[in-house]
Amino acid sequence: MKPPRSLRSLPPEDAVSAFGWPDGNDMTCPTALAPQRNEPAAAMTTDLLNYYEAIEQASKDMLDAARRGNWDEVVKLEGACVVLIGKLKLAAAQPLASEQAQLKSRIMQRILVNDAEIRNLAEPWLDDLDHILAGRAKTLH
Repeated sequence: MKPPRSLRSLPPEDAVSAFGWPDGNDMTCPTALAPQRNEPAAAMTTDLLNYYEAIEQASKDMLDAARRGNWDEVVKLEGACVVLIGKLKLAAAQPLASEQAQLKSRIMQRILVNDAEIRNLAEPWLDDLDHILAGRAKTLH
């Protein structure tokens, strides 16, 4: 299966349910790794790192799916990432300690490496699609 023109085509709430995850209690689900409770500030910074780790796991899963050419799964996982990023933004009010900030930086670097490889896997097909569509546009006029 070919990657969709836009990997962001599935609404986030549909992406999570389309992936077949239950109500967040399944620990294999990246969103289940993210915190769901109110706690003191020290625990909240740890919870904040849990969001980053959950996003990292989802990005690893996206990369695995892209390597297999399973672009439907990539889209679903990307939707899950959108949900996690939205929750992370809401939880990110607490500053991280130096060690935690360094861990966050390492996690972010790994996410960016995964993202770059996913893009490299999708680009050849997207380039082919652009050439096909450019040819069709000329024949339609």
